[in-house]
Amino acid sequence: MNLLVAVNPTAGAGAAAKEASAAVDSLITLGHEVTVHVGSSYSTLVDRVSSAVAERSWDALVVVGGDGMVHLGANVLAGTPVPLGIVATGTGNDIARTLGLPLRAPKAAALVIHEALLAPPRWMDLGRISRDHDEAPVSWFAGACSAGFDAIVNARANSWSWPQGKSRYTLAVLRELAVFRPIDYRLEVDGSAESTAAMLVSVANGRSIGGGMNITPGALCDDGLLDLLVVSAVSRLRLIAMLPRVFAGTHVSHPAVRIEKVRSVRIEVAGLTIFADGEPIGPAPVRIDVVPRALRVLRSGNSEVSGRSR
Repeated sequence: MNLLVAVNPTAGAGAAAKEASAAVDSLITLGHEVTVHVGSSYSTLVDRVSSAVAERSWDALVVVGGDGMVHLGANVLAGTPVPLGIVATGTGNDIARTLGLPLRAPKAAALVIHEALLAPPRWMDLGRISRDHDEAPVSWFAGACSAGFDAIVNARANSWSWPQGKSRYTLAVLRELAVFRPIDYRLEVDGSAESTAAMLVSVANGRSIGGGMNITPGALCDDGLLDLLVVSAVSRLRLIAMLPRVFAGTHVSHPAVRIEKVRSVRIEVAGLTIFADGEPIGPAPVRIDVVPRALRVLRSGNSEVSGRSR
């Protein structure tokens, strides 16, 4: 089959370029024709991949990198029959983790892609981000869309060139904990309006962010719903104490934590950049809707991410 492979060479502290070669070699050995695009920057790669998909019919788009590359693939392919393959080589790999895909194992990932191409299609939901103005572009996310403490940490970590890997995110968490204050939100959840002061608001299609922080451990990426997480205003000391529980997913029983299944959420918040799959989307207000079966994904038939098979 004809496969388009897109590589983020900076993912995983530079590991993606080497692991992309291993994945491409494996796909060629398995009998596929492979065309590779590598971007000097993320925006350049977005343009190249978007043009390539628009100009030619492909049997699949394979992305090599982390959640940002899955985000790229989801935005290029949403609503099309072209499937997305994932070779997870990034720092976080939260979407690949939710889908039960191999992590930092390019040959194993290539085999999953090959086998899934020969199997019946499997689909996942996506979150669609829109704005009040019709001319504003629609964005899609596969993992989570966040506005609050985690979004501010993302912005801080993205502004640093050092250190690489998870330690940069951890240091950004510590930096923001020293100054963070609760944020005032106005939400509209499935048509019901509310105002709240919270530490963060996240609308998730996957289970984790930040390389394994299980913010919504009960989320299913193909149930036709999103999981809304709201962490109400707490002191910095209580927030610090809560963080280890987030990795284990046991924070769900904390009295400040609210998680509910939703179909749409509108978020109004001042002075905050919205992030989706770790990528900056822009300022609020935004409306987030679930679009069931919006993306075909290449994953093993043995990987279980929901209570029903799709």
